[in-house]
Amino acid sequence: MEANIYNTQGKSTGKMTLPESVFGLPWNADLVHEVVRLMNSNSRSPVANTKTRGEVRGGGKKPWKQKGTGRARHGSTRSPIWVGGGIAHGPRADKNFERKINKKARIKALYTILSRKMKDGEILLIDSLDIAAPKTADAKKIISSLAGIKGYERLATKKVNTAIVAVEKKADAVTKSFRNIGNISLEEFRNINPVSVLNHTFLIITDPAKSLKSLIAAAKVAPAKVVPAKTK
Repeated sequence: MEANIYNTQGKSTGKMTLPESVFGLPWNADLVHEVVRLMNSNSRSPVANTKTRGEVRGGGKKPWKQKGTGRARHGSTRSPIWVGGGIAHGPRADKNFERKINKKARIKALYTILSRKMKDGEILLIDSLDIAAPKTADAKKIISSLAGIKGYERLATKKVNTAIVAVEKKADAVTKSFRNIGNISLEEFRNINPVSVLNHTFLIITDPAKSLKSLIAAAKVAPAKVVPAKTK
């Protein structure tokens, strides 16, 4: 399959041949759901922590004798059925939510999501992202230019989780230019994952020949080919 490559002015500079095994897979909702659920579970950091009856201060003395009072028998005022006692089955900060994710399943889920976004026209390839000095205005100008491409108009109007810009390698000027734009995230392409891609509407891949190299190599297919646009 072929995809257009654009520059930061929103003009086509050529085409790139992408492998069907990475960008042309059918949607697999069950696989994507399972991988995303496990990844979200692994990212949990429990904060809430209740005390059990053994951790609540006090309660060492038996409230009353075992027999002869006519009342129910109790051994401690820190039992969960007492006010001020411990909590039974409450949330614990030491609970382990880590779950194993098969490597092949995680990669296949990423390929499936990329394929769906490619089909929906939500992946944009740009040849390079060069910003000389850190300047948010320059980053906004680039996004505005890319929004002029047919099908990507929402880059300029969507306010939340608009796009993730995947670069081959982070540059200080580029990072600082985009960090003040709340609806745009900047990541190295090797760090993108199913959750990060799903959390954003668009995926903007810069310098695709280099950025996609490791991804395509993992799929064990022929390298992607870039065909420059014909000049008049």
